[in-house]
Amino acid sequence: MTRILGIDPGLRYTGWGVIGAEGNRLRHIADGVIATDAALSVPERLCTLHQALSRLLAEHAPEEAAVEETYVNVNGTATLKLGYARGVALLVPALAGVAVHEYGAKTVKLSVVGTGGAAKQQVAMMVARLLPGATLKRADAADALAVAICHAHHRGKKLL
Repeated sequence: MTRILGIDPGLRYTGWGVIGAEGNRLRHIADGVIATDAALSVPERLCTLHQALSRLLAEHAPEEAAVEETYVNVNGTATLKLGYARGVALLVPALAGVAVHEYGAKTVKLSVVGTGGAAKQQVAMMVARLLPGATLKRADAADALAVAICHAHHRGKKLL
């Protein structure tokens, strides 16, 4: 069974989820959220994110990682900060020798719900159905598990 780490990056909250995938069978292993203190500087928050993701990789030993791609919004500063967090989310697994794959939000929603325009609640509901035992404390964790599920569905195509 291949362990996949899904990451939904954010500077305030970064969702993460680990699943096992064997063919079409999926198994929930763990999920959660990394929260950073908004009172800290951006570099300090990025350090927190780096340390937490490094601990997750050491604890769960995923063979592959999947990160949600950043969407550009109207607020350039917010987009840039999200990009910083995404950079850490891409870097940490890569430094550990874990293959990292990227998926856009529409691709993730299409893979999990069946439509690229699904609402967050629909994604969370399908994740809960596909992965019994998922805690889904925040939408960020559900989104991270959805990214992992998306990669599990697409990984066979990428490995050919």
